[in-house]
Amino acid sequence: MNDAWIGDVAASAWLVPILFALVVGDAFLVVLPSEAAVVALAALSTSTGSPSLVAIIPVAAAGAVVGDGLCYLIGRRIGLDRWHWQRTGRIGTAITRVRSAVHRRTAVLVFTARYVPFARIAVNLAAGAGRVPLRRYFPLSIAAGIAWAVFNVSIGAVVGELLGDSPLVAIAISVPTAIVLGLAVDRVLASLDARRASRLAGLADSAEAPPGPVTPP
Repeated sequence: MNDAWIGDVAASAWLVPILFALVVGDAFLVVLPSEAAVVALAALSTSTGSPSLVAIIPVAAAGAVVGDGLCYLIGRRIGLDRWHWQRTGRIGTAITRVRSAVHRRTAVLVFTARYVPFARIAVNLAAGAGRVPLRRYFPLSIAAGIAWAVFNVSIGAVVGELLGDSPLVAIAISVPTAIVLGLAVDRVLASLDARRASRLAGLADSAEAPPGPVTPP
């Protein structure tokens, strides 16, 4: 297959703005392939030289921060119960799980939720509705957005470097690789969260257990 045309696509001035829009939109619509877009452009960059990685990382991170910040503001203004989708389905389940923990585990939730689509929406809405102080939330959101952008760009860049002569093949391999790694991260985080919940439940049961009989001296 002749890949010469891919260089013209890679050099398009529209790619980076479209990436920003995708990442912002993905904060609300999990069907938008923002991770795949970041990975694909990183693979394209290292394969063809365009678009620049220097542009992809900050733009992806900025889109993540803006999207999550908008979710935070919606939660702060609207709350968690006004719309039907907030109370049902996977988003409703995720909101129920995080709304009571968002103050105690703000940093952990903001960082890990970036890799779990429905949790991302839930955490940011719950942070806003729970009035997590912006001076606490915003720096965490920035750090999480940068970490997420670097993670996905790194995957695309590594594959693109290995398959520099075949940019389309690099994209075709890097995107499924990122999806598999994302699912692995999701499973690990879910396992750790389940263990933590089980441990806390055990501690609560121990605290509520009545004391044993006192043996007279």
